[in-house]
Amino acid sequence: MTKDRKKELKRLQKKISYSFKKLSLLNQAFTHKSYANENQELECKDNERFEFLGDAVIDLIIGHLLMDDFPQHHEGDLTKLRSAIVNEKRFADLARKLNLGEFLLLSKGEDATGGRDKNSILADTYEALIAAIYLDGGFKRVFKALKKHFADILSAANQGSLYFRDFKSELQEYTQRVFKTTPKYVLVRKSGPDHNKTFEVNITFKNKVWGKGIGKSKKDASQKAAQKALGKLLETDN
Repeated sequence: MTKDRKKELKRLQKKISYSFKKLSLLNQAFTHKSYANENQELECKDNERFEFLGDAVIDLIIGHLLMDDFPQHHEGDLTKLRSAIVNEKRFADLARKLNLGEFLLLSKGEDATGGRDKNSILADTYEALIAAIYLDGGFKRVFKALKKHFADILSAANQGSLYFRDFKSELQEYTQRVFKTTPKYVLVRKSGPDHNKTFEVNITFKNKVWGKGIGKSKKDASQKAAQKALGKLLETDN
């Protein structure tokens, strides 16, 4: 890692209010796959695996916070609230608020086509950042960071002003209108004990996987997959 890159990451740590013990974790969280592919001689690791872990960490902690804030809510209501909070748009908005795009390592092509401001890339980077904090500092540190990042959103939820989007319905309307077809939800994997199962769902249509989602119920995983598929389709339109 160059001296200039270390200086950049030092500035980034001030923005996120967290100091890393292992700076390499932070650097990997901001390494897009396009950069890793374009600079194979550097043998750098991209952030895709961190995205996977970050998604699970955010799910757990937001679920924990909602359980504390809404003791009278049933499982279905909590699931809806979490879906309204844990989604690509929220993550991308948080990434913009923290100015994370400035610190991304992108390929020249991805950078030239506005990759630093794409919702999908910013959301993935935010998830990767959360994974890096978790790996570097453990559960208590990442819990504190997420509670701070989502303070305004959780406050809106408490005031009843948080808007819930049904991504499955939106996706079906879009695919019927544009492609004259409906998406298919495929349960790829189910794991864990009965009291704590994890579901992984893929969305397919036109012989292609458009979105993948992981959640504590098939419904939750399907909503996440639909949200990612819809984001990809709308980004392609733009």
